[in-house]
Amino acid sequence: MACIMAIDYGTKRCGVAVTDPLQTCAFGLDTVPPDKLISFIKSYTTVEKVSTLVVGEPKQRDNTPSEVETKIAAFLIKLKHEFPLLDIVRHDERFTSKMVQQALIQSGAPKKVRQKKEVIDKLSATLILQGYLDQHQRI
Repeated sequence: MACIMAIDYGTKRCGVAVTDPLQTCAFGLDTVPPDKLISFIKSYTTVEKVSTLVVGEPKQRDNTPSEVETKIAAFLIKLKHEFPLLDIVRHDERFTSKMVQQALIQSGAPKKVRQKKEVIDKLSATLILQGYLDQHQRI
């Protein structure tokens, strides 16, 4: 079975997470600059099978799209062009960064670790992916 990849898209960094081959658990993989994301995915998919790409969908509290959504929309067009056989889906990513911060505090992570944006972005991608898995769990 192929894994599922998730992206927490940002203007400076994108968090990337993947599942195990059985698609049961999400794991943080890396952070990648947005301009290198397509090549990162190409490189990863030459080594590992990926069936689905979950892209975080940032929304405001009132359910309107976040400011970064226009950049994500442009990225999605490139993504669909580069990977026409890849299933691309969106998943609500509201509050993932806050949830990551809270989890890091509760786990006793040092302040230095909690302030690293790369850690937050990678863990946010992991939460997006785990949320997607939980919502689409196969029984």
